[in-house]
Amino acid sequence: MNAMEIKTIFTFTLFNIEIPITETVIVSWVVMAIIIIGSLLLTRRLKEVPSGSQAILEVGVEFLNNFAKNQFGRFSKYLGHYVGSLFLFLLLANLMGIFSPVEVKAFGFEFTPPFLIRPPTRDINVTAAFGVITISMTIIFGFAARGFGGWFKRLLYPVPFMLPFNIMDYGTRLLSLSLRLFGNMLGGLVMMYLIEGLLPIFLPPVMALYFDIFDGVLQAGIFVFLTCIYISEAVKLEEV
Repeated sequence: MNAMEIKTIFTFTLFNIEIPITETVIVSWVVMAIIIIGSLLLTRRLKEVPSGSQAILEVGVEFLNNFAKNQFGRFSKYLGHYVGSLFLFLLLANLMGIFSPVEVKAFGFEFTPPFLIRPPTRDINVTAAFGVITISMTIIFGFAARGFGGWFKRLLYPVPFMLPFNIMDYGTRLLSLSLRLFGNMLGGLVMMYLIEGLLPIFLPPVMALYFDIFDGVLQAGIFVFLTCIYISEAVKLEEV
């Protein structure tokens, strides 16, 4: 199996342009559907006195609001929802691999699954897109917080000589965000393929606890954490 191969499920034509729908797109749609349906189910019967799942949901929302307020100040009402949605999407996207059927060849028995579910974050197009969004929001909210003059002044910090290096920093952050998530998720997928080929019955469920679950949660948290740091740094108004 080629872990880097992105299969095209089907194509459709729009204005004489063929648009491929890959497995990355399909799995991403599934992740979005899970989030949307889950949100509707959790909020359909809200009560004034919360209990059960509503109580847990309100605790989570309250934590997110307080976190966003501490990180982004007056911009928290715009960024809190984004940070929460970003974490949920990346978390579910990273964990989708645990639902994939496994190819088994052992003791004369062979099973080839009709399809595989692979995390969309092992596609560089997905991680690069999220990286672009994060860096774009860093620049946009930097403008909103400081104005163009204040934003440009930070590019000259600590000395004007640093201007090209501070500009280059946006590019290195983009590469870091995109490649870290992509590399870790692709590497975990490759390791699971190797483990399944070595001992397909007993070892994969154990190793999946790390490569599919722990690493997936960790990488989602790291991406969101760095996103918060970059945007928070952009909107802070202390003098430099």
